[in-house]
Amino acid sequence: SVMTVSTLNRCAWPQAEYCISKLLSSVILIIVTLLKYYENAIKYYTEALELNPSNAIYYSNRSLAYLRTECYGYALADATKALEVDKNYIKGYYRRATSNMALGKFKAALKDYETVVRVRPNDKDARMKYQECNKIVKQKAFERAIASDETKKSVVDSLDIENMMIEDDYIGPKLEDGKVTLKFMKEMMDWFKDQKKLHRKCAYQILVQVKDVLSKLPSLVEITLQEPEKITICGDTHGQYYDLLNIFKLNGLPSETNPYLFNGDFVDRGSFSVEVILTLFGFKLLYPDNFHLLRGNHETDNMNQMYGFEGEVKAKYTAQMFQLFSEVFQWLPLAQCINNKVLVMHGGLFSEDGVTLEDLRKIDRNRQPPDSGPMCDLLWSDPQPQSGRSISKRGVSCQFGPDVTEHFLEQNKLDFIVRSHEVKAEGYEVTHSGKCITVFSAPNYCDQMGNKGAYIHLRASDLKPEFHQFTAVPHPNVKPMAYANTLMQLGMM
Repeated sequence: SVMTVSTLNRCAWPQAEYCISKLLSSVILIIVTLLKYYENAIKYYTEALELNPSNAIYYSNRSLAYLRTECYGYALADATKALEVDKNYIKGYYRRATSNMALGKFKAALKDYETVVRVRPNDKDARMKYQECNKIVKQKAFERAIASDETKKSVVDSLDIENMMIEDDYIGPKLEDGKVTLKFMKEMMDWFKDQKKLHRKCAYQILVQVKDVLSKLPSLVEITLQEPEKITICGDTHGQYYDLLNIFKLNGLPSETNPYLFNGDFVDRGSFSVEVILTLFGFKLLYPDNFHLLRGNHETDNMNQMYGFEGEVKAKYTAQMFQLFSEVFQWLPLAQCINNKVLVMHGGLFSEDGVTLEDLRKIDRNRQPPDSGPMCDLLWSDPQPQSGRSISKRGVSCQFGPDVTEHFLEQNKLDFIVRSHEVKAEGYEVTHSGKCITVFSAPNYCDQMGNKGAYIHLRASDLKPEFHQFTAVPHPNVKPMAYANTLMQLGMM
């Protein structure tokens, strides 16, 4: 509950200043929680810190707001600043641990969780997070210990799909002679809509076949649209299966005459990620030249481990199937060029000048992304309004300004870029004088952001983007992050 004025009156100095800080912090936090305006929270805490820059509570709570808006780099910086102001402020350690977990820095997170548990030995939530983090650190150490220079054996080599039995009581969709057909796709989408599970044999068939298709593609896919053709570009879908179905309802099913490009982050957060990705992979098999998929930063092991996809696959199928998904994700292309004029990628442009399309063609993508370099930037970077580059709010890659965009486009003889990666209130945003377009296709993201979704039409005649917005549709009562690692349940500590 919010502290009352009478409570303040009972606060004896020098406790009064602390009580005032707690009151203001509580008011801001309650407003934010009720209205879910995390961006406003950041604004208000920033203003409060301008008045009182030595308040650990404000830094810690702004860190939480940054965590909620996925600005993990800024969240980490604020949590660290809170501890510089007050090294005994225990929430600062908790926030910093959560930030490091989100960034995949498990050892650093473990050290802070150890501090929290030592100070609060009876805190069950902190102890649970410490134990979970410790388990991940040990797991990572084990994986490094058994790694060798030998080529890793594929899950495909251990599968015997032909002899997998489909039980007599299974009445769901099946591939026809081992192939995806339009009839199968329609039946599968209806099956998923009723919250039913595709038989594991069919899921494995799709994964093995799509891995073969994707592995033959270049890291930079280049296509040419002929008049009167158009292509639909969709942004993040993040496991929001019922919103994906709505896109197809509004814009038509994929076909040879209705091509699509889905720009990464198909999975995680939303709790129907398996349904989303199998549907997208199915259409890739059905229309390999007219249905395009690019890799996002969430088609990676670290993200899947934390934000739900790994847990979802294990809950609905097996750990072995997740490993196969991981192999397939590594073959997703990283960028797509349309008519030699429009470049599409999930994240954005680069930490250094001079990157060319030829550099993108040469990227060895069959791996987990590195911490820096063009592959990392394509998955992680974000635009900023000011010129130049700055440290990323996410703690990975960079932020790039309009001058960076202009220079890259001129060097590579392109008109503009299309990227995704960020929630936008209207579902899209046009920045950098029209040369950097963001599209996001998960409306009411995580059931709490209230944003619209959008998709873009590009026509061969002029390549002028046409924006189409849509709102979220109802879905079954399964909350987002239902399968996420417990460490990502941030709480309000």
